[in-house]
Amino acid sequence: MCLFSFPSSSSLATTLFSLLSLSLLTTTVISADYTTLVYKGCADQKFQDRTGVYAQNLETLFKTLVSQSSTAKFYKTTAGQSQSAITGLFQCRGDLSNSDCNNCVGKTPDISRKVCDNTIAARVQLTGCYMRYEVSGFSQVSGTELLYKVCGSTRASGTGFEDRLGSALGEIEKGVASGSGFYTGSYESVFVLGQCEGDLGSGDCGDCVKSAVDRAKSDCGTSISGQIYLQMCYITYTYYPNGVPSESTSGGGAGGGGGGGGRNAQKTVAIVVGGVAGFGLVIAFLMVLKSAFMNRGGKRPKFDGPTCKQGKYKNGDESDDVDVSEYAVDGMGEDFTALVVGEFDCFGGGSGVAI
Repeated sequence: MCLFSFPSSSSLATTLFSLLSLSLLTTTVISADYTTLVYKGCADQKFQDRTGVYAQNLETLFKTLVSQSSTAKFYKTTAGQSQSAITGLFQCRGDLSNSDCNNCVGKTPDISRKVCDNTIAARVQLTGCYMRYEVSGFSQVSGTELLYKVCGSTRASGTGFEDRLGSALGEIEKGVASGSGFYTGSYESVFVLGQCEGDLGSGDCGDCVKSAVDRAKSDCGTSISGQIYLQMCYITYTYYPNGVPSESTSGGGAGGGGGGGGRNAQKTVAIVVGGVAGFGLVIAFLMVLKSAFMNRGGKRPKFDGPTCKQGKYKNGDESDDVDVSEYAVDGMGEDFTALVVGEFDCFGGGSGVAI
């Protein structure tokens, strides 16, 4: 006696294709989560390179940084000598695996070439890592110089939010001062993340993060989300009225340095999708058994409805589909311009969120 009814072959094919598409889509979203462009800074001047020495040194630098990112979260080096020398570094978010760090850093050279076109200095910030380089003699800026900021358009309503946010941001200051230079956590429904550049001492790291926190308080006010990027450190925060989801407490934000477990959320998604796809394969196997049983009994399987037409899933380079626009950034200085891709606002539009 049959205990349950089997789906038709056409609906099964549709279901299996949907599962495969979901798996591909989920994988794409996960991989794009830490390789999305946040902003770029490009010097106005390009290399005067008649002999090609600067181009050669820059390519050598890129290759070295990408290679080192497979085993390190931070690396700084110089390619070339004397006035043609180019110094560069990368840093990955602390909760990225070595392979994810390598994948993230591996995308920065092409992005740099595309958006900065081999200028004498450049910085490319992705959500999971950043890379910067500068030619010998390039003028330096303060470690607490503001490079980029975004304050969410949604505001918190009611009283007590600013005190809650201040306490949450204070957790970043204490966390990075512990010596790792990276901190992520939550405090009363506020998810926070912060990081200092890898070679910054703990004292200077604490001072830099304090400057970023002060900037967030003064510039973002009651915004429920914000990102503050300084030359040597950055912080991000998001307030969740219904509590911080588990995916955020496992890791998030942008940058890199040490600690964390953002991979846990990604592994959970992968397990769920794999389980659903596995269930679909079990159903397919049962369908085969049913067909074989019916054929042995002299019956042909009945197919209801039209034949399923397989759809298409485009898995292209997201950067090609993104509409980007120039944006003047406070504190960037005359030598740099910044590029904004989208607006950081976890809750979209709205007049406010009750706390």
